[in-house]
Parts: sequence; C-alpha cells; structure tokens
Amino acid sequence: MDDMKQAVLEYVINEYLEDEDDEIDLDTPLISGGIVDSFSMVSLKRFLENKYQINIPDEQATPEAFDSVNKIIVLVESFLK
Repeated sequence: MDDMKQAVLEYVINEYLEDEDDEIDLDTPLISGGIVDSFSMVSLKRFLENKYQINIPDEQATPEAFDSVNKIIVLVESFLK
C-alpha cells in the first residue's frame, strides 16, 4: 500500500471508528456506510488539504468523492498533477 493510501486509511480509522475491533479497507463505504458524516467530511477535507497542500473546491468535495479511501485518493491525486 502506498504512503498516501496508508495515511488516509489511518486518519479515517483514528478519527472516525469508535470500536477498535472495526476493520475497514480501501473500498469500505465511508459516507454511505455511516462511518463518516457530513461534519466529519469537512474535517477530512481539511486534513487532506493541509497534508497535501491542495485546495479541494466545495463542489468537488461530494459524498460520492469521499465514499471510500480509494475514491479519496483519486480526488486528491487529481489536484497533485
């Protein structure tokens, strides 16, 4: 697993999973699965912007774009090019 995927996955686990026994992977539904809510999505967006020195426009910070770690990586990488 590359560093970006690992960093985002660890952030989600540390910030949003309440039960240490819960396990998620890169394709686990975060928004539609109820792990990340709209308020949490804002803090996740801020984390990504700060960590990767990017600006994600609000219109692209959709629940669909944030619904799994893999989808988040695609979004972030689109701003790194």
